[in-house]
Amino acid sequence: MSANHAHKWEQSYQTNKPKEKQVRVVRKTSWITKGEKILYSIIGVCLIAAGIYMVSFSSSTDSLNRDLQSLERTVKQQEVVNEGYRYEKKELSRPERITSIAKKHGLKIQDAEVKQASALNN
Repeated sequence: MSANHAHKWEQSYQTNKPKEKQVRVVRKTSWITKGEKILYSIIGVCLIAAGIYMVSFSSSTDSLNRDLQSLERTVKQQEVVNEGYRYEKKELSRPERITSIAKKHGLKIQDAEVKQASALNN
């Protein structure tokens, strides 16, 4: 019985004995290498820098265009004012008006012929 008993004990010991797990060390290889990561990072930084430069350039161009439009609007308004002054000057330099003011102030007109000064200069 002792051999039989030893045999049963050996079988029960083997079944109760924890099985050793085999551990495999597997290195996972990346599908992107370190060099490619560096290149992609440099390209990404360059693209971001180019985008920032383009936005700042378009912003400065836009502000210059707004300033230019403002100046053009001011010039047009001044041209309208200048045209009004030219018309007023033309109205005030009429010979009839000048002779009527002269008569009102007591001046005597000897020659009835009054010419505009600008007509003589041209």
